[in-house]
Amino acid sequence: MFPAQFDYVRAQTEDEVLDALARYGGDARVLAGGQSLIPAMRYRLARPAVLVDINPIESLAYLREDDGHLAIGALARDVALETSALIASRYAMLADVGRVVADPVVRQTGTVVGSLCHNDPAGDWPVAALAGRAEIAIRGKNGKRSVAAGEFFVDSFTTAVGEGEMALEVRFPKPGGRSSGAFYKIERKVGDFATASAAVLISLTSDGKIESAGVAVGAVGPTALRVEAAEKLLTGAKPTSDLLKQAAQAAKDAADPVADNRGSAQYKREMAGVLTLRALQTALSRLGVGGL
Repeated sequence: MFPAQFDYVRAQTEDEVLDALARYGGDARVLAGGQSLIPAMRYRLARPAVLVDINPIESLAYLREDDGHLAIGALARDVALETSALIASRYAMLADVGRVVADPVVRQTGTVVGSLCHNDPAGDWPVAALAGRAEIAIRGKNGKRSVAAGEFFVDSFTTAVGEGEMALEVRFPKPGGRSSGAFYKIERKVGDFATASAAVLISLTSDGKIESAGVAVGAVGPTALRVEAAEKLLTGAKPTSDLLKQAAQAAKDAADPVADNRGSAQYKREMAGVLTLRALQTALSRLGVGGL
């Protein structure tokens, strides 16, 4: 199918984007990578009257550590994280995600921030954003604001970005000395959406206890889900095999999937627990805590 008719604005600056969004209101959509939006338009699942293309704004294509955070601009492509030496050396969970988002063709164009704004329940980056305590910077005519990932994902395909606003970047806190993470997903074939996924971020104290934990699962609810029950179990405890299994069970209990052509609800729920356990084991192994 062909998309419904639409107008096109090629913005050169952030101000031009905001001017266009103010002019066209809820009929306008921002175009970055377009790997989710354009297919939705082709099937007429999305019918924006205006596309505001931000690709000429090269200043938004950054990936850098800044002021205690890893900042990922609105035009940073998935492939940038997949190939970044900084990500590979310091952000293991994000490196895991960067290698498995969709397929290599999509990763050349798709953007991290665009994926967060699309907020597909089976998307990969929202899971990492929740586990990694990310914040999303949003700009509108009234200035900038920052929204925690847990408040950003409102419902399926719905976020906290309001009419007339654009998401500028996502920020992940820089890891401490003994921090690592992992991401796993199961999919029917390479490039498919996740049947289930899990992301974990762990920090250890000097005596080997879990100082902080971030746990999230995806494709098992209307949005990616932060598993606070698992985080509470882990925080302050010494890692043991039994503890990790309890945390994985908490992830399984938190899952609320629906059956579809990727699997039954029971299967997805089981996989949420299995993948959480695997991610916890991998994150701790990367910190030198093996045998769990």
